[in-house]
Amino acid sequence: MTTNASRGAPTEDDDRSDEPALRFERRDGVAHLIIDAPRQGNALTPDLRDQLAGHFETLSADLRVRAVVLRGVGERHFCTGAALGSAQHEGPPRPEGAPERAPGEVARMIRTGWQRLVSSILDCDKVVIAAVNGTAAGGGAQLALACDLVVMSETAKLVEVFVRRGIMADAGGCYLLPRIVGMQRAKELLLLGADCPADDAYRMGMANRVVPSDELDATVAELTTALSALPTQALAHTKRLVNRSFESSRQQSFEDEAAFQELLTATADMAEGIAAFRERRTPEFRGW
Repeated sequence: MTTNASRGAPTEDDDRSDEPALRFERRDGVAHLIIDAPRQGNALTPDLRDQLAGHFETLSADLRVRAVVLRGVGERHFCTGAALGSAQHEGPPRPEGAPERAPGEVARMIRTGWQRLVSSILDCDKVVIAAVNGTAAGGGAQLALACDLVVMSETAKLVEVFVRRGIMADAGGCYLLPRIVGMQRAKELLLLGADCPADDAYRMGMANRVVPSDELDATVAELTTALSALPTQALAHTKRLVNRSFESSRQQSFEDEAAFQELLTATADMAEGIAAFRERRTPEFRGW
């Protein structure tokens, strides 16, 4: 579903169906993915979750796209995780006498559901910006943290709400948080499940910018304009190397750096960057 680009940020009062949806726009080299379920706190049904993952996987290879923005409709909620009570995907037929839930089925659902979604953001070859317009809770907090840049409204907050529901964090929370805020801060957030306001998120390194609500879209647009003018392949390999850094030895990281740099020397953007430097002009990168 697309929207008129001139309308600006979507609001909860827009004339639309109550049916949750995922809205997609592509303009000026930027893809916008908008969770449109404000009456459900922009929570994701299994269908919306899988659609969102599919978009990130497709956009990774789309040469028309130089950056991706993820946000929710309205100013109250970015995403509040999974839509509880929504219909789950039906599995294969069960044999007679099989239990309603067999061992391993929940783990499989998590792997192919929210873990796939978070991985699709981490593995996307485009820089992904989270425009956190409101509460990001549960899996929604992990959606924001998986993005490469996080811009938060000053009224937004992150909530690792899982422990309040009697469960542990999933959607990659125990992987992402220690890498962003350190071990002790991660434990505090995950074990207590308390609200983390935007200013605290910025102080702990979970947000790159915190701005007034009415400046959120302009701030994100400024970032996407800058990213769209940069060499997209170089950004992709930089993202890939940084994301691997905590699992890689120094030797492996250096070897990957050398291999990725060699790949980039064959790109048109590298040739353009060198030519622009020699000719003392601003380079015009095309993304390949």
